[in-house]
Amino acid sequence: MKKLLLIPLLLMSLNAAAQNVMTPELLWKLGRVTPLGLSIDGKNIVYKVTFPSVEENKSDTKLFTLPINGGNATEIKDSKSILADKNISPNGKFLLYNEEVKLEKVHGKDFYPDLQKSDAQIYNGLDYRHWDTWNEGKFNHVFYKENVEGAIGIDILKGENFNSPQKPFGGDEDYIWSPDSKNIIYVSKKKAATQYAISTDTNIYEYNLETGKTINRTEENLGYDMAPQFSPTGDLTWLQMKRDGYEADKNDLIVSYKGLKINLTANWDGTVDSFLWSKQGNKIYFVAPIGGTKQLFEVNFPGIKKIALTVTQITNGDFDVNAIVGLSGDTVIVTRTDMNHAAEIYSYNLKKKVWNQLSSVNTKIYSNLALSKTERRYVTTTDGKKMLVWVILPPNFDASKKYPTLLYCQGGPQSPLTQSYSFRWNFQLMAANGYIIVAPNRRGMQGHGVEWNEQISKDWGGQVMQDYLSAIDDVAKESYVDTKRLGCVGASYGGYSAFYLAGIHNNRFKTFIAHDGVFNTQSMFGTTEEVFFNNWDFGGPYWDKDNLNAQKAYNKFNPINYVDKWNTPILIIQGGKDFRVPIGQSQEAFQAAQLRGIKSRFLYFPEENHWVLKPQNAQVWQKEFYKWLQETL
Repeated sequence: MKKLLLIPLLLMSLNAAAQNVMTPELLWKLGRVTPLGLSIDGKNIVYKVTFPSVEENKSDTKLFTLPINGGNATEIKDSKSILADKNISPNGKFLLYNEEVKLEKVHGKDFYPDLQKSDAQIYNGLDYRHWDTWNEGKFNHVFYKENVEGAIGIDILKGENFNSPQKPFGGDEDYIWSPDSKNIIYVSKKKAATQYAISTDTNIYEYNLETGKTINRTEENLGYDMAPQFSPTGDLTWLQMKRDGYEADKNDLIVSYKGLKINLTANWDGTVDSFLWSKQGNKIYFVAPIGGTKQLFEVNFPGIKKIALTVTQITNGDFDVNAIVGLSGDTVIVTRTDMNHAAEIYSYNLKKKVWNQLSSVNTKIYSNLALSKTERRYVTTTDGKKMLVWVILPPNFDASKKYPTLLYCQGGPQSPLTQSYSFRWNFQLMAANGYIIVAPNRRGMQGHGVEWNEQISKDWGGQVMQDYLSAIDDVAKESYVDTKRLGCVGASYGGYSAFYLAGIHNNRFKTFIAHDGVFNTQSMFGTTEEVFFNNWDFGGPYWDKDNLNAQKAYNKFNPINYVDKWNTPILIIQGGKDFRVPIGQSQEAFQAAQLRGIKSRFLYFPEENHWVLKPQNAQVWQKEFYKWLQETL
């Protein structure tokens, strides 16, 4: 009798081990690592870890230090005495900070003081709302004051109705001290109302403390100028995009040296994410997308010597280098992710070419999981190009079985699809639920050259849609893909892709999921808050009947014109505070699906924006995502 019991017990043990995979609940127990910098003495890394709590529907943050050469992390209460404060002037006399300043009348009570209970808002131009916030007439301004208690701050923008730091995401990285403490360098887009909404023309400004005057250091450039930083020898450096209105233009490294502005990456076919000067000032390290990953690069700085500028890729592998924390001798400190691991802090020895994982916030959790496998696959597109496609296979993958398969459509549309780790569109979790994921680096992806990246603009429904179909058709040839159970999912431009493919997929897919997707390009142009984006990617406004690119965007490439061919279940998800892709897009799509008798569901988050950030909402998102797939796939 005991021998007979042994086999069932063994099978139960094996089944329990097979179930030890990523779950939505476990995903939101992972600590989220954010480096803060190197300690003043250079011996430690200072970082914070955010721990979300689903039960309390909030997150808590803890601070840590970690020896730069490896060792145990130590929790600390405060980092002020450990980290150098970039906002204190180099001579120690002054402190930089930013505050919101009320400058414009917007509310009914602003105009009519006797009507204090009015909730009316009155606008005379665009930029009346941005990302997830309505404009209340308040602007971010940079201030400085003496570095003593009780000192009064001076507003260096002097009442101008412009922002620095930039909204919605800018922080104190938008302003720095000059090495001699005489000037403040800051980033601002000095345009207001409608002009603000149609332009990307930010500039680098220099404010002089002695004269109180401001000069524009980048006036000749019409696109983004951002991320100012001084070299060890005092040369102002920044990132620059050339074309106004194009938010995904090639990002170059610019150095102002002896009156010359030198573009260090002009002849390199890539785009820079972030950078850090070497201690000697003879080279710059930077992070950039390349071949479906993000890697560490360097470019030499010869000054005005007749030496060729050379960009060199330093790291390589199926992982992402996400942020450069600092440098220590021959070692660079960065954060790293891959599709199976959230960010941790690593060191990389530039001479020995050796990696060392320093933090281990989530190591214990991952060590107990069966992980998915990511594979590179190269697919020939309909125009004869080789396209990288990431294929993510479920844990304990068995090639003799058949698996339901999801085509993942990346947002952006000009954003890289790399070895990143998302807490919503998490490939590890999708694979753990038994799905194969097909994630193509289609047109519009950074990391495959500037031309490849630009081919999606004004062609949203063109070659890129064929890229998607080429990817799923190629992978579907494998015996382990259940071709009767193919799904298509995506957010933002990926949501647009799902809406568009629903009308042209020719019965390939059994289900669709579209999150905050563009459904009607015409109403999208009329309601989105960053008008410059649609001006560039659609080619112009819908009323410009002579503009062939624009008319193609609003007609041929408009998903609403293919709804008559919809025949597949679709889950539509929308954030109520998403002003980038406003709620009407999803409402129109859901109404069309319902009225056509198509199985459909509308998942609405009133207080979320283009993302889902609250822990319990995130859990609802995951549960509904997989519930829908179980119902329809």
